[in-house]
Amino acid sequence: MSGMNKLDQLKSMTVVVADTGDLDAIKSYQPVDATTNPSLVLKAAQLPAYEPLLQEALDYGKQHSDNLEGQLEHSVEMLSVRIGGEIVQHIPGRVSTEVSARYSFDSNAIVESARRIIKLYAANGVTSDRILIKTASTWEGIQAARILEAENIQCNLTLLFGFGQAVACADAGVFLISPFVGRILDWYKASSGRDSYPIEEDPGVLSVRRIYSYYKQHGYKTIVMGASFRSKDQVLALAGCDQLTISPQLLDELESDSEKLQRQLDPADPGAKEPKLDMSESTFRWMLNEDAMATEKLAEGIRNFYADELKLRTFLLERT
Repeated sequence: MSGMNKLDQLKSMTVVVADTGDLDAIKSYQPVDATTNPSLVLKAAQLPAYEPLLQEALDYGKQHSDNLEGQLEHSVEMLSVRIGGEIVQHIPGRVSTEVSARYSFDSNAIVESARRIIKLYAANGVTSDRILIKTASTWEGIQAARILEAENIQCNLTLLFGFGQAVACADAGVFLISPFVGRILDWYKASSGRDSYPIEEDPGVLSVRRIYSYYKQHGYKTIVMGASFRSKDQVLALAGCDQLTISPQLLDELESDSEKLQRQLDPADPGAKEPKLDMSESTFRWMLNEDAMATEKLAEGIRNFYADELKLRTFLLERT
């Protein structure tokens, strides 16, 4: 490892995903996978280079619906797919594409949207094994993922804050989860009035370590991808995790640091044994209800994702 910066060292033990829709950043940091969402799509859509894709998405919406609401929905899906299709040309792995946050409590709507997105990708020459469908870790989102996984449409369950959510995802055979490290820390800081936590007491880091340990102990194949980092230290504290999705700013910090990186998570040594949970809908909802942080952050995350989508819809509306 001598002479390697921390980003290169991290890549030797963890799949690094770029948390950006910016092609220049993706080309620069060369992640295996990439993830996108309405706010990232909106930023990309405002760039001159994406103008043809924007117009194509608007035309597609008009062709596939007679009403404005339907047109916007189809345009958002097409624009997400076209930008995702551009991104996937520059990575060896997968790009996550988000289903509307409005569908977070409607399994059927999630499934139908996911199928449309996969068909759009196929029409643009991108096979389903390069795509992950991203939806919130609600009970309905997890059950939609169960259906999609059975159809070989693989999913990324996001806005994951509570342990019960992680267990339910694994039981449903979800391909990948993305627990939100930084947002967990944000809640605990606000709730406790503390300005900071030592990294070994960081609630977000501890949450992901527990999930990783549980999955490895019980032989689950679901990939754990830590997300929403507030600092380089949080990333380094999860070195060895299956995947980590990291912002360009933090990728840059890691690239500028050449100290030796210590592996923190290892599938061969998952840690203290934790009994296997029998997860049902009632158990899921009770565990979520008992976890104020997970309840509040999941609801807030869905609202914020939809607010980002509304900004994208407004942008498209102004262009119609």
